[in-house]
Amino acid sequence: MEKPASVSPDAPDAVHVPLLTQQWLDLCFVHWAVEPDLVAGLLPRGTVPDTHDGVTYVGLVAFRMHRVGWLRMPGVPYLGSFPETNVRLYSVDAHGRRGVVFRSMDASRLIPVVMGRVGFRLPYLWSRMRVRAVGDTVTYTSSRRWPGPRGAYSRVTVRPGERIVEPTESEHFLTARWGMHNAFFGGVGYLPNQHPRWPLYRAELLSCEENLIAAAGLPAPCGDPVSVLYSPGVPVRLGRPARPAGIPTP
Repeated sequence: MEKPASVSPDAPDAVHVPLLTQQWLDLCFVHWAVEPDLVAGLLPRGTVPDTHDGVTYVGLVAFRMHRVGWLRMPGVPYLGSFPETNVRLYSVDAHGRRGVVFRSMDASRLIPVVMGRVGFRLPYLWSRMRVRAVGDTVTYTSSRRWPGPRGAYSRVTVRPGERIVEPTESEHFLTARWGMHNAFFGGVGYLPNQHPRWPLYRAELLSCEENLIAAAGLPAPCGDPVSVLYSPGVPVRLGRPARPAGIPTP
């Protein structure tokens, strides 16, 4: 297995011909540390938990997807814009490529959910969702509709604080993930992405009520998260899946 590249705030490779374009806006990153052995069995074959200082992480990431577009076509204003909340793990493959593995992806638009499930084999789920800014706080709510478990939910409220001028290595590790590993048709693949450096802000977690993490097959978090961050967002370009992602298997 190749040694993973060092954690970088910049994408290692440019996506010259995007498969998808989109914007990720009003993001809230909430993370809990977890022992790698507890999540290793939930990652695609050929990938292992990516670690920082001996631990890996479970992330609950809520945001607004905005104007998803195919290839170089303009983003779609209605069907391509919707709230989303992800439960994700951190992975690295045999080529040293760091990424994320999505355990669940709740979204409020049914057609993108079906397209994501059928076209990319991603764990998209249809939910009632809302992102609401009131004063200096932002609240993200989600209640699952289909396919289940019906009623799985989250309600997270944060108060963004000061801008982080120089993010730490661990903050880059949790946010600057330049691809995802997923079991695409024909085997495990790696889907790269490219975007500007994250504008990151420290955030105060005012409330966090959720069972999405347990519904995704992970141990329910114990104690306070180790990191809470906010970002107003970035424009994103996603490349085509590259295979193989992992170690060859018989």
